[in-house]
Amino acid sequence: MKVDRVFKIILISGGFLMVILLSAIFLSLVFSSISSLKEYGIRFLFTKEWDPVNLKFGAVPFIIGTLLTSFISLLITIPFSLSISIYLSELLKNRTISKLLQTLIELIAGIPSVIVGLWGLFILAPIIRNIQAKLGIQPIGVGIFTASLILSIMIIPYSASIGKEVLSLVPIEVKEGAISLGATEFEVIKGILIPTSFKGIFGGFLLSFGRAFGETMAVTMVIGNANRIPKSIFSPGQTMASLIANEFTEATSILHLSSLIEIGLILFIISVLINILGRVIIRKVTF
Repeated sequence: MKVDRVFKIILISGGFLMVILLSAIFLSLVFSSISSLKEYGIRFLFTKEWDPVNLKFGAVPFIIGTLLTSFISLLITIPFSLSISIYLSELLKNRTISKLLQTLIELIAGIPSVIVGLWGLFILAPIIRNIQAKLGIQPIGVGIFTASLILSIMIIPYSASIGKEVLSLVPIEVKEGAISLGATEFEVIKGILIPTSFKGIFGGFLLSFGRAFGETMAVTMVIGNANRIPKSIFSPGQTMASLIANEFTEATSILHLSSLIEIGLILFIISVLINILGRVIIRKVTF
């Protein structure tokens, strides 16, 4: 009985510690960005100029860069991760191979982002550069599109794993009932599995979107690092995370440093909201 009470206290303490840690990060970001908040206020979110020399700062180019790379990567991710989820959970009858592939996907998800970034810089960027040259586009290689491809490679294993788990929650009796009524395997997947699991799959994509939103190193290496609004998806740009990684050690003025931390505060708030929404949707999935 005493052991149970101690175990319960440890679990409750761990939960409260996470809340305190999250609150401490939020408050430290707010206090460290006070100079920028006082100087620009809400204008910071709508100003497109970022000029450290003349101390003019605005978040618009980086918000756009972050949204563009995250949305494009999610669009690339959806068909691939959904196909992998369905294949692993429904079509691959050999459970040993299914578990082996699942393990392989989890290993891919664990590759350090800096390794993926190096691969993107030395392998993917030259390929994109050749394609751009053939299409008559200025051959840069790095840019928003290359960063989006790298992000999609990083989040496909994550969203595929969540999708597989959600699809496997559909009761087997439902599937067998549909097959006994004459439905084909394709009709079961299209008419029962995907509609029934839609909320959970959507929640998984939201969590993947949240991860893409805050990815730093890999994106910093292939996005081109240009502090301006990208003219096209092939233009160099900058995300909020890559901006902080690039300029934080070079910030010499208080206002510059404070503005970078305010960028971090915006990134933190949006990432937390996306993750909360995704987890709430997944928790509501009941069959």
